[in-house]
Amino acid sequence: MKKRPFAIAIVVFFVIFVFFAGIILIMSSSRGSGQKFALSDKVGVIEVLGTITDSKAIVDQLIDFGQNHAVKAIVLRVDSPGGGVGPSQEIYDEVVRLTALKPVVVSMGSVAASGGYYISAPANRIFANSGTITGSIGVIMEFTNVIALMDKVGLKTNVIKSGDHKDIGSSVRAMTDQEKALLQSLIDDVHDQFVTAVSEGRHLEKDQVFKLADGRIFTGRQAQQQGLVDDLGGLQAAIHYAGELAGIEGTPDVLYPAEPKPDLIDYFISRTASEIERVILKTDTQGLQLLWSQRQTY
Repeated sequence: MKKRPFAIAIVVFFVIFVFFAGIILIMSSSRGSGQKFALSDKVGVIEVLGTITDSKAIVDQLIDFGQNHAVKAIVLRVDSPGGGVGPSQEIYDEVVRLTALKPVVVSMGSVAASGGYYISAPANRIFANSGTITGSIGVIMEFTNVIALMDKVGLKTNVIKSGDHKDIGSSVRAMTDQEKALLQSLIDDVHDQFVTAVSEGRHLEKDQVFKLADGRIFTGRQAQQQGLVDDLGGLQAAIHYAGELAGIEGTPDVLYPAEPKPDLIDYFISRTASEIERVILKTDTQGLQLLWSQRQTY
């Protein structure tokens, strides 16, 4: 008789688990169905919004649309002030690869500057609004120095390092001329990579790009005059043009990447396991207990 509550609890938790797992699977499949079961020729739209700090999500979307036979062309909607060098270059490389498979058109939103322009450069066509802020072809590193503040409050620091330049850029000491030269060399190299990417993507002479690559920003109209942008227009104009490049007649159907699948199922499994463990301990254990409950963790 004592085991009946335990058996009933197991059955109840199993039924609850199956019920919620089914709901989660249905939600996941419905969210991803747009990409899996697209029947007509479509233009895929991938959005790059905000600061570029990580490339994985965008690169994965580019790969997925590149492999999706229903997606005949891709519009990269860029509304970003740029970001990290590494993530920008990874997205750039994937855009270059993708242009060999199908047309890629960029639609610039409010801002597509620095890294935002970097990832746009290799596209087959670039659209910008007249007032889009773009350009800013350049590289920057910033270091804050707090020596004066530390002197005021009487703080001192000791640094033990393996080499002269291990703490280069430290905020608690002045930068030497040699360190400034080293960092400038690094900046110049990355800047040259940026200029080369723009030169190759826009089919411009490298010297011509260097003249524009002093960090200045342009409006979309100014950028068009300099050869950095092809056409003035919004997202819909870019979508229609991408459809034309792909040979789609009329207004093309648009496909966005599937929303990320929820991680609720993993969370639900762990919570269910915890509850079952708690019931087992409560049912079979008698007397005083020293018990840590995972129900209070997140």
